[in-house]
Amino acid sequence: MGGQPLKGKVALVAGATRGAGRGIAVQLGAAGAIVYGTGRSAEGHRSEYGRAETLEETAELVTAAGGQGIAVRADHLVPEQVAAVAKRIEAEHGGLDVLVNDVWGGEHLFEWEVPVWEHDLDNGLRLLRLAVETHAVTNHFLLPLLLRRPGGLVVEMTDGTAEYNGTRYRNSLFYDLAKSSILRMAFALGHELGPRGATAVALTPGWLRSEMMLEHFGVTEETWREATEREPRFGISESPAFVGRAVVALAADPEAARWNGRSLSSGALAREYGFTDVDGERPDCWRYLLDAERAEGFLDPADYR
Repeated sequence: MGGQPLKGKVALVAGATRGAGRGIAVQLGAAGAIVYGTGRSAEGHRSEYGRAETLEETAELVTAAGGQGIAVRADHLVPEQVAAVAKRIEAEHGGLDVLVNDVWGGEHLFEWEVPVWEHDLDNGLRLLRLAVETHAVTNHFLLPLLLRRPGGLVVEMTDGTAEYNGTRYRNSLFYDLAKSSILRMAFALGHELGPRGATAVALTPGWLRSEMMLEHFGVTEETWREATEREPRFGISESPAFVGRAVVALAADPEAARWNGRSLSSGALAREYGFTDVDGERPDCWRYLLDAERAEGFLDPADYR
């Protein structure tokens, strides 16, 4: 996709500090958009993650990519703070074209393969609030701005497609419920927004090479393939830019309404729109995972790139 197809468009990426949110914000910037990035980690303030990435860094990357990055610290569990974000965007631009709900913040809260009666209850309920309630609060305050302009797009970020999650247990009751709830949220939003001229979708990346994932494997974005020696399936992974390019493709598509209410993945959209990851490849993680379940023996991720 050449040029800047989103020049002058206004976007909000909720949860833009790191990972998919940062990747999406930067790619929206590369497409020419004005990008507000929100989250809890800004200069002088760290979220409960305790990580060093900041919203200001994301905004600088957006601007360097060719857009306009604007960092706004906000906790999306606090309605007053989200309302203030909406009022600022209204005052500065009068409306909103793209809303990406990527707030998550739950990696440290769920316990892998631990049943609900053994899982820490406070952590599980906190996870649900961070993963689901934040999205509902954000939609409540921002969708009126989005509906002021024709063709608005809402992207609800999750983990897993409806096809995959619909019949597979996702590691814990709390994680499963959180990610499946977002799929259903996009479906419901599709019914509420479609008749009003806007589009809502659920979008999942594949195995994301986030900052935390790269640290886990002890590699960088430049050396990530070294991790496949320890975990060959990491060969299907993708950079945060890949799902960012998926969002750009949707936002630039004048017929994006055909996806309204649906569950989408970065890999499937790459086949549809023709964009690639930063290495020029098109990893299709969810297709790989489905085929790997049926395969006898190891299935080579290289065949799905």
